[in-house]
Amino acid sequence: MGDIQEIIEALLKFRNERGWEQFHNAKDLALAITIETAELLELFLWKNPEEANKEKVKEELADIFAFAFLMAEKYGFDVKQIVLEKIKHNGEKYPVEKAKGTAKKYDEL
Repeated sequence: MGDIQEIIEALLKFRNERGWEQFHNAKDLALAITIETAELLELFLWKNPEEANKEKVKEELADIFAFAFLMAEKYGFDVKQIVLEKIKHNGEKYPVEKAKGTAKKYDEL
């Protein structure tokens, strides 16, 4: 079993033992990801990046990953596959010779 699948199974076990599956529809998982992302952003508000509490950053990232993995499972997505596909797609949109060292969006390269 891969590491990602092990994480997803642990999340499902945790969720199902508490009867929370009823709350984990795609819409609410998407909302939860957004809310947890906002909580991550709040850790950086009015601070230099290095001032953010590293432990709290870790906690918020874990929440984001957890809800994202549950959403992937909901749709039957293979997390490794979809991330690798996205990297390949981004490689086509952002070829090294055009994108290296710049933060421009692909349509501005």
